[in-house]
Amino acid sequence: MREWNELILDQLVWIVGGLIIICLWLLIWNIAQGSKLRKMRKKYQMMMKDTGIEDLESLLIDLKIQQEKIEVVQEEQKQQLNKLNKLLPKKKAKIGITRYNAFGERGNDLSFSIAFINDERDGVVLTGLYNRDGSYVYAKPLTKGESSHVLSPEEREAIDLAGQEE
Repeated sequence: MREWNELILDQLVWIVGGLIIICLWLLIWNIAQGSKLRKMRKKYQMMMKDTGIEDLESLLIDLKIQQEKIEVVQEEQKQQLNKLNKLLPKKKAKIGITRYNAFGERGNDLSFSIAFINDERDGVVLTGLYNRDGSYVYAKPLTKGESSHVLSPEEREAIDLAGQEE
């Protein structure tokens, strides 16, 4: 045991010197980390100033909640847009009209044919025939631009005019 004590006493200077160096290095490292922490704290306080929120965690939670609400609204709008895109081609928005003198008698072009069709050429064609004794209105359904009833040349012209609209 005496040998151990003598060995430690001989090396005590080196052991104490090593411990002092380690302590000084840890002190310098601690001061450097404290300086970095102060700089980060100043930046954090500058960022959070005038936000009305106490900490960054609350801010991030609020932003996450707002983002989820926006995503829900966006999904609803996406579904509505898909519904509208499905319905849009079926709308009877294309119109073509032809005026003519149906009976070739004296008079003006008071008879007409008007077609209301969609992109698939489905819809209806209305024809109003006028003569001196009265006027008559007829409606014919259209599927793919054709009808189960015979179409007059004027009615076909109205369908073609409506189909040309863009």
